[in-house]
Amino acid sequence: MAFTDKIYVKNHRQLASQLETNVPKSAFAGATLDMLFTGDGLSKLDSTTRDRILDFAEDFLDCDCQSNPYCGCPERKFIRYVLELRAQGLGPGAIVDVMTDDYMVYAYAGDVRSFLDDAVRKLEAVETLADVEGNEEMSSKARRARNQLSG
Repeated sequence: MAFTDKIYVKNHRQLASQLETNVPKSAFAGATLDMLFTGDGLSKLDSTTRDRILDFAEDFLDCDCQSNPYCGCPERKFIRYVLELRAQGLGPGAIVDVMTDDYMVYAYAGDVRSFLDDAVRKLEAVETLADVEGNEEMSSKARRARNQLSG
């Protein structure tokens, strides 16, 4: 299961009630992306909720791909966002708090921790392969990124 499949809409039942439609719990579910991408019914939401949803759509759904929002760009942008929060020194719990404050989405801290651990392991593999290939530049890049994620 992809990390973005474990990102959930906070108060999705309340949103569903305000929008008078079903809203999936998963933030990156097709129906959720459709709702965000088309903006149908957002005028029914209170201003704070609407602002956060629009921020999410602007920050993650804005791309020129023909198959937007199903092109994978929203998920990649969100992953980059989480990695940047970690690079700022935030731990899994703080990352969850920030994403909830910023976009009304959440994840379980254990899922964030697992995602970050997996990212560190992948960077270790990239570093090792780059060393084997004699690519010092890539090895150094991977090492710096791994050190940023590791803290």
